[in-house]
Amino acid sequence: MTEKNDKNQEFDKSSHNSDVVDMLLSKNEDSVVDFETMILETQKRVWGSLKKGYEYSGMADESEKFLRKNVFLKLDMVVLYVDLVGSTTMTLEMPAEKIAIIVSSFSQEMASVIRQHQGYVLKFVGDAVIGYFVAEGNSLLAADNAVNCAKSMISVIQKGINPILNQYDYPDLMVKIGIDFGQNIVVRYGADAENSHVDLMGPAMNIAAKIQGMAKPNQILIGSDVYQKLHPTTQKKFLEIIWKNNEWRFRSRVTGEIYKVYELKG
Repeated sequence: MTEKNDKNQEFDKSSHNSDVVDMLLSKNEDSVVDFETMILETQKRVWGSLKKGYEYSGMADESEKFLRKNVFLKLDMVVLYVDLVGSTTMTLEMPAEKIAIIVSSFSQEMASVIRQHQGYVLKFVGDAVIGYFVAEGNSLLAADNAVNCAKSMISVIQKGINPILNQYDYPDLMVKIGIDFGQNIVVRYGADAENSHVDLMGPAMNIAAKIQGMAKPNQILIGSDVYQKLHPTTQKKFLEIIWKNNEWRFRSRVTGEIYKVYELKG
């Protein structure tokens, strides 16, 4: 790499660190006052969507701005996948326009929870939402934020979204959540710095998706690399999963042994 490129990388890294500090210390306008307020606001939005065709206001694409500033850098982060359970069944039982409203509302509410826990929303993939929590400089805080985010997601669905859906005789929503930690690289598909698609690639992205796929409805699963960064008090709330039929074969990137996965108890 040339000296000029080295300097550019250093500049981007410095800019990135500043962004992270700002993100961790800022109190953005979307922060909720308390959990009850968050639930009430969720119910108002979901009710508006079902009753009046309410459309969510556009959310600032903070993730895209962040990724474009850090193209080709490798960054430590906690990745979270949340996937809606049973959407295929809903398509057989409900009008298409109602399904679209429910999935859209679910995705936007999950995105809101991610942002409230100092995370970025990477993208929406069908009925799944992918978020990430930048861990540069404070991986412990990122892991804690991701786990708290996952718990809030289930609470928002159970106490905020489902009671509104029940009023319309719609089935309860449930989710599966997978979380992992690792280094990912920011990639840009094309030479256009402003418009070419940007994304994340790395083991944490892949394993988080695999972990989520193994989860049961309303279950939170985390990889060992996340578990190791949690406070001992929080670790006690998790239980290692013992795989019985070799359904989990992924190995640790460090030890080469089967990568441990933990479930949130209760």
